[in-house]
Amino acid sequence: MTQILAISGSLRKASFNTGLMRAAEGLDLEDVTVTGTTLHGIPLYDGDVEANEGIPAAVSALKDAMRKADGVLLVTPEYNNGIPGVFKNAIDWASRPPADSASVFSGRPVAIIGASPGGFGTILSQNHWLPVIRTLGMKPWFGGRMLVSKAGGLFDEAGKLTDEGTLTRLSEFIAGFAAFVKSESA
Repeated sequence: MTQILAISGSLRKASFNTGLMRAAEGLDLEDVTVTGTTLHGIPLYDGDVEANEGIPAAVSALKDAMRKADGVLLVTPEYNNGIPGVFKNAIDWASRPPADSASVFSGRPVAIIGASPGGFGTILSQNHWLPVIRTLGMKPWFGGRMLVSKAGGLFDEAGKLTDEGTLTRLSEFIAGFAAFVKSESA
């Protein structure tokens, strides 16, 4: 069974990206399990907090979930044409202390998807993630791209993905990423 950890980079309750993550969790794919998580409870990074109090429990939980996963799916919003600060902050925390970074990130397969109310999906945010995942030593999957544009018409008021075409694309994307993850572990 291939275990994929999907991380939503949004804190909003009915976020399009959390809805996209939940839709990925609900897919019925053979030998693939997608487990979602959010960034709730992760404080702003502060080196003094790290030095005096250690790694916060929410960060430790995220790091543990990443270590247990065969692959990581970044479900990214796009704010002002880039990576949301709250998402980058969580990844920065997860790379601390430096001695732990390799066990969390190095060689771990990663893919990026995202949903946006605009017409370009999250193309700029996804591109901005590339130098970060390269620096962390992750293995990005470039076999597919999942940009969900005009998300306001694809999700209901509660944030549930209701568009069948997008669900089909998501299923194909996750299946492709899972195949990549399996090939990397073989």
